[in-house]
Amino acid sequence: MPRDFSSESLVHDPIHGYIPFISRTGLPNEETSEQEVIDHLWVQRMRHIHQLQTAWWVFPSAEHMRFQHVLGAMHLASRVISEWYDSLQEVCPSTPSKAYVESLVRMAALLHDVGHGPFGHFFDDHYLDQFDVTHEDIGGVIIEQELGDLLRGIRRNPSGRLQPLEELDPKQVSWLIRRPKESEADGHPEWLIKLRSLFSGIYTVDNMDFVLRDAYMTGFNTKAFDLSRLIHYSFFSKDGLTVHARGLSSLIHFIETRANLFRMVYFHRTVRALDIAIEEIFPQTMKHLFKGNPIEHLEDYLNFTESSFLVDVKRWAKSDDPEILGLGKTWEAILSRKAGWKMAVERTLNFHSAVGERMTIFSEPDLVLRRVRERLPKDLRDVPLKIDVAKHYHRPSGRLPAGGQNYLYDPGQKTSQELNDDDLFRALPISFLIFRIYCQSHDYDPVLNKALNSVLGDAMDAKTNM
Repeated sequence: MPRDFSSESLVHDPIHGYIPFISRTGLPNEETSEQEVIDHLWVQRMRHIHQLQTAWWVFPSAEHMRFQHVLGAMHLASRVISEWYDSLQEVCPSTPSKAYVESLVRMAALLHDVGHGPFGHFFDDHYLDQFDVTHEDIGGVIIEQELGDLLRGIRRNPSGRLQPLEELDPKQVSWLIRRPKESEADGHPEWLIKLRSLFSGIYTVDNMDFVLRDAYMTGFNTKAFDLSRLIHYSFFSKDGLTVHARGLSSLIHFIETRANLFRMVYFHRTVRALDIAIEEIFPQTMKHLFKGNPIEHLEDYLNFTESSFLVDVKRWAKSDDPEILGLGKTWEAILSRKAGWKMAVERTLNFHSAVGERMTIFSEPDLVLRRVRERLPKDLRDVPLKIDVAKHYHRPSGRLPAGGQNYLYDPGQKTSQELNDDDLFRALPISFLIFRIYCQSHDYDPVLNKALNSVLGDAMDAKTNM
């Protein structure tokens, strides 16, 4: 029987080519189309939040939004289920139909970022943290309360139809998008626990898409890594998501590319300078733009985006209120890329053990800055300085909070092991750290570098004499 294209539509994407989805056309009235979820205001809101936080001010072509990313993640969810479903069903015989699993992970991928605020993860750290919530917590509430009825009405995806008695569970969707915590898997079926590795792990439908997309849109790399090979050599074993030894080199290439994106794009010196400048005025700014926990003010949060944020703060430069006028002038400078902070000193360290990271002097950045000041000429010790410590974890150094998410299959031994001990994998650093000192001009770069070298020399001497 030929494939039914009457209810299928396509969107063209520069990363994945054509992305199919179920449209409203030709569906029974009681059935929800994927298009209705995509077109919902909560998902369309993602058109107004940049994927690259503040890096789009530094990389002119990287203007893409989280909306494009979540469509790409949804498409990758179908690709991996097409390849991995049989292995999942083999190790978990109670797994629902392939169509159910595919629709479930497609919707989780589409909605995994739905709780984000302006500037993405920056908003988590500098606003949501006071309420002890993350964008994932907000996303879970939106999925269950605002989109639950739509999700329960989905009956098909471009690859197939759910069985007559199957109905998507919004709670399963919202659980998939949250980061694992200790004992949190209790009460969930084994097949669902294994599917969580598609969203929390070393390689996921989320990070595989954003590595490809961000590398392409910034001009960093137009191919980035071999997605098809990595998917081909992955499967579900009784332990969890497992990569065959033949696919390990592709996984390592992915990890290295992701790390280089952090070094060269997400942690770019000017990107971090903009973050420092925004961080200084963000609390005062938010008092005038949004109040309270977004979970308790969902209607207001729906209309609170990066677009609305930037329009509002730009208008403040003409305000009659002195406080708002001052904030507006500062935002005017930031929006003109005049952040006020310039990198004077930079040091990068790679760590091959968790102990090494804890033992470095850079684990106490305030102490480093204080000692640097002490070594400056007396007339420069009060010069305004800012420190910035950017850390990225290449790979796990031990078990994840809720147990391992990724495993390596050794065909010689016919066994799998948690992916943190293999010799080739262990050759990668566990993490890296970039330490920077920012000043308001480049006039003091030489003396600041000299002072930092002196501090580091003392630290090395102390370590040697221990």
